[in-house]
Amino acid sequence: MIRVVVADDQELVRAGFALILGVQDDIEVVAEAGDGAEAVRAVRAHKPDVALLDIEMPILNGIGAARQICAETDTRVIMLTTFDSDAYVFDALRAGASGFLLKDVRRDDLVHAVRVVVDGQALLAPAVTRRLVDDAVRRQPRPGPVIGLDRLTDRERETLELLGQGRSNAEIAAAFTVSEHTVKTHVSNVLSKLGLRDRVQAVICAYESGLITPGER
Repeated sequence: MIRVVVADDQELVRAGFALILGVQDDIEVVAEAGDGAEAVRAVRAHKPDVALLDIEMPILNGIGAARQICAETDTRVIMLTTFDSDAYVFDALRAGASGFLLKDVRRDDLVHAVRVVVDGQALLAPAVTRRLVDDAVRRQPRPGPVIGLDRLTDRERETLELLGQGRSNAEIAAAFTVSEHTVKTHVSNVLSKLGLRDRVQAVICAYESGLITPGER
């Protein structure tokens, strides 16, 4: 059973998402929250698999809540907003979110999103994430060195670089002349050694580590 916390300061919106998810056979809504601080407390108390967080919430906004939740727990975070903004997406991904949805998302897509992130995937294709990161990195300084990069093998560093370029598993397999199963192993090792949640975080890490520079293809 997939356990979910839904956080939105608009009661009707929050109740609507909870209702859609709650009727699924494999999903249980364990708590609802009306602000970011309450969402963090709910995650700490219930330890859900997924937290749906509205970006615009009082007391603590969704990005701040996501940052705390992702730092303290294994809960996957999906951000919800009415704003289709690259800046919001990038901030949410930097906070540790695994996905990003607009509030007018279709019912089936919402349910699919929850299942996808629980499976360890991300809701944004690597190429899309790469564009967002590329645009954001141009506007701000690169952060300090990435911890754990020296633990990667040469092949794992190459894998991280290709992930940063937005390559799919099939494309990486072709570049290495290996099977996709082998690539999945490399990707899993990269995520594990660097403490990353998913491929989206790997794209960001590739920039922060200097393996990829803005505009590079």
